[in-house]
Amino acid sequence: MGKNNPQVVILCGGSGTRLREETEFKPKSLVEIGGIPVLLHIMKIYSNAGFNDFILCLGYKGEMIKEFFMNYEWRTNDFTLNLKSGKEYVTHYTTPMEDWKITFADTGDETLTSERIMVIRKYLNDSPYFLTTYGDGVSDIDVNKLVDFHKKEGKIATLTGVHPSSKYGIVEATDSTVTSFMQKPALKDFVNGGFFVFNKEIFSHLQKGEMLEVILDELIGIKQLAIYKYEGFWRSMDTYKDVKDLNVLWEKSKPWKVWQ
Repeated sequence: MGKNNPQVVILCGGSGTRLREETEFKPKSLVEIGGIPVLLHIMKIYSNAGFNDFILCLGYKGEMIKEFFMNYEWRTNDFTLNLKSGKEYVTHYTTPMEDWKITFADTGDETLTSERIMVIRKYLNDSPYFLTTYGDGVSDIDVNKLVDFHKKEGKIATLTGVHPSSKYGIVEATDSTVTSFMQKPALKDFVNGGFFVFNKEIFSHLQKGEMLEVILDELIGIKQLAIYKYEGFWRSMDTYKDVKDLNVLWEKSKPWKVWQ
């Protein structure tokens, strides 16, 4: 993790109002998929590609994210504790510990995404660019190919375009006879799937009180936004139904598990 190795900024400060069944008691990024917070899934996607220096933009219930990682060692391993003295503490490493550097940045409960990134500027290293994503989307994307594409395009920002899945089954028919039925197929259009790469010139465009998407629209106007068209797996976790669907996928096939 040298000083010029790009860092990963994860936006995990929102309150997740459409996921109130879970987020009433915890931040959205700690909602579990397969018994693991979705935030860990995202971090492992980046770590698998060699990016191990993270900056977490905290907001709503951000102290719970801090506590999760501060207690990560004993949560994930067996240990021996002398209860009376409290001095003997031996960890039995049953699970390999990730070699991650994590900066926990309080960016405010109600702050919008553009400003959250502005707040963490002081924690960025000397790399000319950094990676950013939302704290609720998973993919089997090859992050290194995304970075290579960004360098080749030479624009201020690159977003990953993905195909969302239809919320409905698609019925095809000839006259009154159904010829095929596709259960929630991937749509042909691209949507913003996160997994951004930003040159540091982005800071001259970010604004307080704005969503990141507004800034991206401005970059379109000056032809400084590239799209990395990704045809592989991607899902976001916006509703309680999404949580259930992702848990089913994790049980069946783990399609975004690119790490060992």
